[in-house]
Amino acid sequence: MPDSVIPPDPAALARRIEKLERINRALVKRIDQLDAARSSSYSLARTAEHLEREVLARNQDLERALADLSLTNRELGQAREAAEEASRAKSRFLRAASHDLLQPLSAAKLLLSHLDELSRDPLLSDLVTRIGENFDSAEELIRMLLEIARLDSQRLEIHPAPVALGRLFQRLAGDMGPQAQHIDLRFVPSSETVISDPVLLRRIAQNLVSNALKYTRSGKVLVGARRAGDNIWLEVHDTGSGIAPEDQAKIFNEFERLSRADVPGTGLGLSIVQRACLQLGHSVEVISTPGRGSCFRVLLPRMGGLCLISPKAAETRDVRAVPDCFAGRTALVVENDRSMRHAFVLLLRSWGMTVLDAESVETAEAELIRTGLTPDLILTDYRLNDGETGIDVIAAVRASLGDIPALIVSGECAEAIIEASGHLGAAVMEKPVVELDLRDMLQSLLEAQ
Repeated sequence: MPDSVIPPDPAALARRIEKLERINRALVKRIDQLDAARSSSYSLARTAEHLEREVLARNQDLERALADLSLTNRELGQAREAAEEASRAKSRFLRAASHDLLQPLSAAKLLLSHLDELSRDPLLSDLVTRIGENFDSAEELIRMLLEIARLDSQRLEIHPAPVALGRLFQRLAGDMGPQAQHIDLRFVPSSETVISDPVLLRRIAQNLVSNALKYTRSGKVLVGARRAGDNIWLEVHDTGSGIAPEDQAKIFNEFERLSRADVPGTGLGLSIVQRACLQLGHSVEVISTPGRGSCFRVLLPRMGGLCLISPKAAETRDVRAVPDCFAGRTALVVENDRSMRHAFVLLLRSWGMTVLDAESVETAEAELIRTGLTPDLILTDYRLNDGETGIDVIAAVRASLGDIPALIVSGECAEAIIEASGHLGAAVMEKPVVELDLRDMLQSLLEAQ
């Protein structure tokens, strides 16, 4: 009997079919994933290609921007160089112009001063005074324009040093006292010492006090110092008409005088204060109430330690009194401007001195040889002809005659001349010179000798 065929188990068959279906579904899913991956890879490739083109485009834009920036920087550099050269040219022009302007101005003031000393006619004396006031106004304008140009210079040298406010107030009392007239000008004694540039700080204080005196018709101007932590406020109070809030910012502009045509001055004092404070890093403020006066103040870094100074009133000097030390002395005057030289010669001879005059180093040496005299002092202009200076004159005369006291008078910045002539130890005065100041300076040089 043939083997019997066993029929398949339906349940097992069903399980096998189900297993195959699962496998089939897994294969379909895997195929779908592979298709998706293939599609994603294509998409990524397209995206990468697109991004690459974008990166190249941005790189080109960046290169063009860098090229434009480089060109702009070169243009800015050229513009800066042109501006600096223009500033240097302006400074050179102002120095040259100031020298040429201050020469005749200084000569005229010396001659007026001498005329006033000789005259006993009240009418003539009043006329001389009025002419002198006009010269003073012109001198103030020239000096302030020069000072603004110097403060705006990129090469301005700052020399911070300890400044005793007591000594500063003493000097201000002597300088500003004659301007007070009917104003009660007072300085509060101070033992504080601050750090600042002594020359610039004195100029700042002078301008603030001068401004307070000009705008105070009557009443008081009070100058003092107030502690503020590690700093000191240098304050100038006045009982003037005050400043409206809307005007307090613009008072520091050039030629701003708040429509007060009756007030003398140039309108440059506060502009100089602001520029000087900016260069020194000092804060400057104004506190004012219309009708009740104003307070201008500058914040200064305080130095540790005290410098005790007892304020004293400025000494009064007799303009007509000529010191005996001038009689019989010989002075060598070297000045290339004829009118200025004539004024110096006339003035020194009126003081009882023998005067030798020249216009250059060569003519000065020739005059000394001709007369056989040895001068007791040298009075020379700084800027002479053909590039010569007063320093050359002093050096040449001292080389043959010894260490003779010398005074350099110039329309240029005194600090720069002092630095240039430091090895000579010569005194320096700025033009226009006042007869009284010139007399005191020459007297001190002769007495020191």
